[in-house]
Amino acid sequence: MNEAIRPGSDNPPQTPQVASPSPQLSVVVPTFNERDNVTVLYRRLEAALAGIAWEVVFVDDNSPDGTWDVVRALAQRDGRVRCVRRIGRRGLSGACIEGILASSAPYAAVIDADLQHDETQLPKMLSLLASGQAELVVGSRYIEGYKSEGFNKQRAGASALATEVARKMLRVQIADPMSGFFMVRRDRFEQIAPKLSVHGFKILLDLVASAQGSLRAVEIPYTFGERQHGESKLDSMVALDFLGLVLAKFTNDAVSLRFLLFAMVGGIGLVVHLTTLFVAHELLKEPFAEAQASGALVAMTSNFLLNNFLTYRDQRLKGFALLRGLIAFYIVCSVGLLANVGVAFSVYDQEPIWWLAGLAGALMGVVWNYAMSGLFVWRKK
Repeated sequence: MNEAIRPGSDNPPQTPQVASPSPQLSVVVPTFNERDNVTVLYRRLEAALAGIAWEVVFVDDNSPDGTWDVVRALAQRDGRVRCVRRIGRRGLSGACIEGILASSAPYAAVIDADLQHDETQLPKMLSLLASGQAELVVGSRYIEGYKSEGFNKQRAGASALATEVARKMLRVQIADPMSGFFMVRRDRFEQIAPKLSVHGFKILLDLVASAQGSLRAVEIPYTFGERQHGESKLDSMVALDFLGLVLAKFTNDAVSLRFLLFAMVGGIGLVVHLTTLFVAHELLKEPFAEAQASGALVAMTSNFLLNNFLTYRDQRLKGFALLRGLIAFYIVCSVGLLANVGVAFSVYDQEPIWWLAGLAGALMGVVWNYAMSGLFVWRKK
């Protein structure tokens, strides 16, 4: 029986809501300064994924060029588009992890925003996963059928070398663990996610190494295109990220990538410390306690600047925040400094070998400085 709705009724007619189909595929796109590319990529995805229920999750690291604003405008017109804007966090791996975990489809693809990856291969990759033939599908540059339109020889050589190092040291079986173009079952990704590093650029290598051979993988060739707009985000720091990731995985994650960089800076700081100590104590004839304190202070300053540039570059302090961070670094490390000088003086009193005493004191403050710097100096915003 149909009931008529009369004027003044407390139950006005409701516009029927049509539920959109749940997405079968989530495409995760990490972005930084890609405002000229995101709309083009969206249109390409729309064409390539016709007939497939899909969504795209742009994870933007608060791009100065306003990439997130362009994505938000797209999202207002199309509910399949989502924007995750990260503030105070940087890094491709972390963006991919957050994007995949924020997705809602059973399958998730990672593709760059620079238009160099071949989005027309996404349906084939999805078919391989949905059919159960694979849990991970990789767009590979090292199998027959791959074509390159925008990969220069220098970059290709570096990538090939890094691939060989990764495969030898980590016993990774796939041909192209350095690829940035892949698709994975989201449930399998969620199982492995707690082991992944949020730092660096090589999320696939981390994923495969952390899975320790448990992911059934298939590789397919694709055409690597030319970048249309913007600039590559790869720089000399990527090599450090890569080496740190390989060492971390080689030690079964006993040491984090960030700690490895911190330790490397600490090694440089140790050289600075001993050099300053030698100049002050041996050349300027300062008393040992004063010379050791001077060495510690100079080393702390150099460590702060290098850590800000290397170890915590995703949270790099600039302008007045740099000075404020340096003061905070001095304060939180003051306990380590006192322990440094105290231990060194005790060792020197027992055995007056200046470098041995200086080394003992310097090592004393390492753990404290690392823990406190993460808590109070380069803390997450």
